[in-house]
Amino acid sequence: MKPTELTAGDFATYSDPYELFGLWLTDAEGSEINDPNAMSLATVDQDGMPDIRVVLLKGFDRDGLVFYTNFESDKGRQLLGQPRAALCFHWKSLRRQVRIRGTVEPVSSAEADEYYATRPRGSRIGAWASRQSRPLPDRATLEKAVADYEEKFEGEEPPRPDHWSGFRIKPVQMEFWHDRPFRLHDRVRFDSEGGDWRKSRLYP
Repeated sequence: MKPTELTAGDFATYSDPYELFGLWLTDAEGSEINDPNAMSLATVDQDGMPDIRVVLLKGFDRDGLVFYTNFESDKGRQLLGQPRAALCFHWKSLRRQVRIRGTVEPVSSAEADEYYATRPRGSRIGAWASRQSRPLPDRATLEKAVADYEEKFEGEEPPRPDHWSGFRIKPVQMEFWHDRPFRLHDRVRFDSEGGDWRKSRLYP
């Protein structure tokens, strides 16, 4: 699928990064084979050592970008201790990339409950069974934990564990990149300044 007519041309004409991101995400949803909402999430630990992994975007509006996780995982503990992060979306089929940096805050309990209720039952059980990021002796140990929680919640809806919730990244910088011949790519960066956005075109 080709990009929409709105975003096939010079995207440097856009003054609103949220609008542009929404259009590009829509394009990706019609073009990417798997997980157009996949994004690399970069964090740092208490010693300043960087870490990165791929997570899935589950919500996006002008308040920020939301994903969900186990707060006791490495990324959960890192974001609770150092509430800043960077994101990168790479849509290979469209030859586009979006980089985002911002501050981080937990979502509300109501938001987490609402999203958790939409997950498949197996995923909700898994949120209880997985001690994410911690050593696992063998696969059988995990499968037994799943079976134990399936028995515990038999005949009822598994509630959301206290340690499972979401984070919202509130952008302070958003950069849009599009591939061009001879590596003369188009790059446009938006920087937040007191609630407004300053736009800059960058050398490739």
